[in-house]
Amino acid sequence: MTQLYALGLGIGTQNAKGEWLEVFYAQPVLAPSEAVARAIATIVGYTDGNQAIALSTNQANEIAQALTIAGDSAQAELAKSLATSKRPLVATLLATDTNPTSVPEGYLKLHLLSHRLVKPHNTVLAGIFGVLPNVAWTNQGAIDVNELPARQLQARLNGEELEVSCVDKFPKMTNYVVPKGVRVAHTARVRLGAYLGEGTTIMHEGFVNFNAGTEGPAMIEGRISAGVFVGAGSDLGGGSSTMGTLSGGGNIVISVGKESLIGANAGIGIPLGDRCKVESGLYITAGTKVVVLDDAGNEVKTIKARELAGVNDLVFRRNSITGRVEVVTNKSALQLNTALHAN
Repeated sequence: MTQLYALGLGIGTQNAKGEWLEVFYAQPVLAPSEAVARAIATIVGYTDGNQAIALSTNQANEIAQALTIAGDSAQAELAKSLATSKRPLVATLLATDTNPTSVPEGYLKLHLLSHRLVKPHNTVLAGIFGVLPNVAWTNQGAIDVNELPARQLQARLNGEELEVSCVDKFPKMTNYVVPKGVRVAHTARVRLGAYLGEGTTIMHEGFVNFNAGTEGPAMIEGRISAGVFVGAGSDLGGGSSTMGTLSGGGNIVISVGKESLIGANAGIGIPLGDRCKVESGLYITAGTKVVVLDDAGNEVKTIKARELAGVNDLVFRRNSITGRVEVVTNKSALQLNTALHAN
């Protein structure tokens, strides 16, 4: 068989109709070896393409034995543990990196991101919103929103309370994986599919969407929107924002370079280069008129901010007298507080 793009042995939740609501992959695999892929494919009857195949506990036991022979002890132990499950199991095998067409496929790709196996924009997620259902995330697990009223009533009849923490297509990342070396002060503000590099701290008001994140280390007190990737050593101040592809950025991929700072209540709608700074309270969009100043403070020209996209060593500021937006060279190269990155 040809090389697989990814695979995962998962355990998940289905609604009363047998439709998948979510899937947990403890050990997703990117580019599995041919021996491992063949061992699983043979048992579940996989032939080709991207497939999510229901898995019985007997098959999980068979997979455990086959993976032991194939030399993958970690996946073998996982399959052995799944064989004891009372919840639905699935084997998801992806031949190619294409649009996810099922909940198990979508969740496998989100796991690849949060397990740091791929970085944002390095796996295809187009159409995932249409694939994933809205789910009530509760203290009793994922519940189909159409089945929620009956479950709430039954909980009350049992003398219990069913707490709904949110209704969303994407769950908390930390309910599926906690990457090594990160701090997350408010777990509800980081979605599954976020990529958090080692040394990243997400403070209480920080937010990280799916297919977005940090190379690490980083101090995030602002918003990292979908599709935005923040370079190593950069900080987002309290209340700051990055314009994502889901919030008006169109096809422009917004990013923050290394060792840069977006000040409190500031924001960007252009890719920011390395060692750049955006003054607190200043929001730079692609069409923002920016006055370029030389080292002596003399006006050189006025351009749109999009022309400075990705340029290194810049400081964006608003003139407190005239109100105009100015950009100057960041002579100090912006020495960030290393204590913030101690994690």
